[in-house]
Amino acid sequence: MIHESAQIHPTAVVEEGVTLGANVKIGAFSFVGTGVEIGEGTEVKTHVVIKGPTKIGRDNKIFQFASIGEECQDLKYAGEPTTLEIGDRNTIRESVTMHRGTVQDGGHTQVGSDNLFMINAHVAHDCMIGNRCIFANNATLAGHVTVGDFAIVGGMTAIHQFCTIGSHCMLGGGSIVVKDVPPYVMAQGNHCEPFGINVEGLKRRGFEKSAIKAIRAVYKEVYRSGKTLEEAKKSVAEMAKDEEALQLFVEFFEKSSRGIIR
Repeated sequence: MIHESAQIHPTAVVEEGVTLGANVKIGAFSFVGTGVEIGEGTEVKTHVVIKGPTKIGRDNKIFQFASIGEECQDLKYAGEPTTLEIGDRNTIRESVTMHRGTVQDGGHTQVGSDNLFMINAHVAHDCMIGNRCIFANNATLAGHVTVGDFAIVGGMTAIHQFCTIGSHCMLGGGSIVVKDVPPYVMAQGNHCEPFGINVEGLKRRGFEKSAIKAIRAVYKEVYRSGKTLEEAKKSVAEMAKDEEALQLFVEFFEKSSRGIIR
């Protein structure tokens, strides 16, 4: 179904079985394939390819040469009907690629809302991206990567498959990430190493001084106390009882499977 207010350039190709919401714009020479659903107010600029099954929310901006919802690059993929879902108000810049999932995982790639994907960023199959993240130019996510809210991934940074990037992290440019990165941590390097917490980012997001102090205390407990990670986890769980912001650490450690950067 195509809403009467949708604007489709005469040179664009929109296949049967596409749903376009109110005020959607499809630019010149773009292609929108069967099984694609695009929400109200989203603008697809020129020379964009979107294939389904893909669902895109409202008020997104997708710039030229982006490839959205294409088959993944996993050799195990055999044409199964996997999906991609993108939230609202994302900015997807030139040549960004986002692939559908694989049946070996949940069959689904998920991108949240209010994210910025700069030029040539790549979101591989089965990734789970939160909200209000920034992926700088050429940031590359391998398959099955999970990224929490408010994370910043620097340009030319590559994240290994199955890694988890905690909320409010900041990864410096040119980093190679092969382990999980706890919430709030700043990290950089090949291989990526921790360099303290993202204090400036937390201040900008309105964290209280007491919360930032508690987060810093957890960082010291994990990285400077000399304790094993298992010992530190127990201490962090106790500390989280008195500070809500620390609950992110508890949840992260429960789900982390690759081990954390050290």
